[in-house]
Amino acid sequence: MQGLDIVLKYFDDFTPNQLKQLETLEGLYKEWNEKINVVSRKDIDQIYLHHVLHSLSIAAIVSFKPGADVIDIGCGGGFPGVPLAIFFPETRFHMVDSIGKKLKVVEAVAEGANIQNITTQHSRAEEIKNKKFDFAVSRAVAPLKELWTWAKPLLKKEHKNEINNGLICLKGGDLHQEIFESGTRPKMMSVFEIFGEEYFKEKYIIYVSK
Repeated sequence: MQGLDIVLKYFDDFTPNQLKQLETLEGLYKEWNEKINVVSRKDIDQIYLHHVLHSLSIAAIVSFKPGADVIDIGCGGGFPGVPLAIFFPETRFHMVDSIGKKLKVVEAVAEGANIQNITTQHSRAEEIKNKKFDFAVSRAVAPLKELWTWAKPLLKKEHKNEINNGLICLKGGDLHQEIFESGTRPKMMSVFEIFGEEYFKEKYIIYVSK
């Protein structure tokens, strides 16, 4: 199963506009990846499985409410934030990375796919002031201890979503030592149990509640 079909295997309630946005992602990423390499060469042909569906595993465990604010820490080329912004059009996604050229790709993809609910900031997460969010999301950016140190001060106190405000990150491999060193007590869910694709074996969603 190739392309967008792999996403539609697990999600079937997209609006025509969301479908159009999802369809345009492959072409936009292929075009921009030639200029600024944000997706590995072997992954670019599997963008819907390796990147879009992987990002949407977060949507399988939490439904962000309209008006929620989510920060994507170290967003790179836009995962998980870009697919989540398509999935939750009434949630605001603030994409942050310390490497400016990666944000250029995010901005170009958001414009090309007409995604209206994305803002970007060229910054390190720990340097962000005067902004608060309901959730922080991240994918394979840093050890959990660091991610939680960055995310915790950015989270709003009051909870208005179905789960408490917190950090939701996508990680792979044996995470026991990393979780132990973080001093947190996260919930850990297997992506493979959500999407039964071979690629997701050893991939997990980690949720740390504020």
